[in-house]
Amino acid sequence: MDEKQAITPPPVDDEKQAVPSPTVDDKQAVSVAAGESPIPPQHRRLRDPDVSFEEYYYYATQTRAEEDTLEPPKVGKNWLAYLVPNLQKQEDSGPEAQGPEININDREKRLHITDDEWVNASRAARNASAGAVFYLITTDILGPFSLPYAFATTGWGPGVALFTVFGAMAGYSGYLLWDSFMGLDSYQFPTRAFGDIGYRLYGPWFRHLVNLLQAIQLVCNVGAIIISNGEALSEAAKFKLCYAVCCLVWALAGFFFGQIRTLQKFGWLANLAVYINLLVIFITMGAAAHSPPLYAGSASSAGYSINPDLVTPNAEGVYPPVQHSGGLPDPGNFGSAVNGLMQAVYSYGGSMVFIEFMSEMRRPRDFLKGMWGAQLFIYICYMLYGLYMYGYQGQYVQTPSYLGISNYNLQTAGNSLAMVSALISATLYGNIGLKYLFKAPPLSQKSGKLFWIALIPIYWSIAFVIAAAIPDFAGFTSIVSATCILQFSYTFPPLMHIGYNIKKYALQPGEGFDPATGQVTLFDSGWKRVYRGYFSKRWYVNVFNTIFFLGALATAGIGIWAAVEGLIAVYAIPELNAFGCTSPLDVSG
Repeated sequence: MDEKQAITPPPVDDEKQAVPSPTVDDKQAVSVAAGESPIPPQHRRLRDPDVSFEEYYYYATQTRAEEDTLEPPKVGKNWLAYLVPNLQKQEDSGPEAQGPEININDREKRLHITDDEWVNASRAARNASAGAVFYLITTDILGPFSLPYAFATTGWGPGVALFTVFGAMAGYSGYLLWDSFMGLDSYQFPTRAFGDIGYRLYGPWFRHLVNLLQAIQLVCNVGAIIISNGEALSEAAKFKLCYAVCCLVWALAGFFFGQIRTLQKFGWLANLAVYINLLVIFITMGAAAHSPPLYAGSASSAGYSINPDLVTPNAEGVYPPVQHSGGLPDPGNFGSAVNGLMQAVYSYGGSMVFIEFMSEMRRPRDFLKGMWGAQLFIYICYMLYGLYMYGYQGQYVQTPSYLGISNYNLQTAGNSLAMVSALISATLYGNIGLKYLFKAPPLSQKSGKLFWIALIPIYWSIAFVIAAAIPDFAGFTSIVSATCILQFSYTFPPLMHIGYNIKKYALQPGEGFDPATGQVTLFDSGWKRVYRGYFSKRWYVNVFNTIFFLGALATAGIGIWAAVEGLIAVYAIPELNAFGCTSPLDVSG
């Protein structure tokens, strides 16, 4: 094979350009996909194994080039638009951007969609801004209020160091997901969910694994918020209301608020939730500085998980003073420190839905602005709050931290606001959890809306039952964090980016997809391409990602071990759950 023929190389380093069609002679190339005429994207299966990486990459570069010509959101002199993302005016794409009024999930019906209708349907679904992404990422309710517990179980030094490392790597993971998305998503083959990236790089098995863990995490996140809100309501009602009813109230509330269907409509709620969370933070900080910890709830405190003697009153009923530790509070109890660390992972648990956010952005290239801003906000504000609460309450801090306030008036104020914010967060998790796990009609159609209305109560009921059956809230969130959240934030992103880089940088001059013939031309196959792609001029990125992936996998394994050990200890003694009337916070019950 004569490889010296002059061929224009594909722009593998420039995401803004399109890969040119191969110009080599048929005898020189190995055609891995060919046909008499190209098959339109809308005529393919939604996840068609016959679509190659080269075809995904070709259309992605075309889409990125078009998006780069769009004007950014106009803020103008309206400074409030920086604080309220919904005030940012998006340029209307015009009437041609309206999608076809048929179920595009039905392949038979897609056969009647024209190329323009198919592309416009994808354009019409993209309307979120970078500002909205910032608020959606920082809406996470468990992030700030689980961090004091994490510091109490790890100590000042290890807590700050680990939270810093986790924050930096979470931001890096967000970049890896963004880079992979930009090279695989297009109007012709839209990338809707985390699993779509894995499917296009590794195949169906990876998508099934991702979807399983995503479904588990989302339903457990909703369940955890139902239980935390139930505890807060029982505390606000001074335990006079049956605990099961307190939890059930929020499951029923989810039936109603879960009817919000699009992320664009979540903009106002997500914006509101961020400011509510900040207000709860200020209230709990003020209360912690002017009132003692909630000693009555010491059995569910961080100190109890480390060593029950740290929070057990003496014969006179006097509780031990607030204590702090520069290092691990109890080096011999490594499991409690790991469980505490898993609480910190919740702060950076938004990576799981980053792909979903990007898929609804009009200009996904702007995603990094919202993502990095959110990660910086989370790092600074969450860490300061966690250290502050640990400084005043020491081993007595609770998770969520607003449950550990002893002053009833301030306790009730914080609980009431937190319940509203948590409900918004749970609604967001439920929205994402349902949208991409079912082959349903489009939500713009009546059939899709009816399907959504019927499914929401079932989803929230399942979340309530799962969470209600687990008596230890911290143990529950730890197992979810280690099993699911850590994978999406730290394990999967480097693994997927390695696969993306290998396929992208394995392309040689003259290789690629030809839209005129539907043919993909490659000069070789197998391990030669893997080796060339891995050890390209960006080999150091792939090596770092490999180390990152293995380290995250090991951390997940240790976290699962610690969480399971903690739950075994909890189940060894009778505990309360959300199926009874006595609240876990009511020691008199």
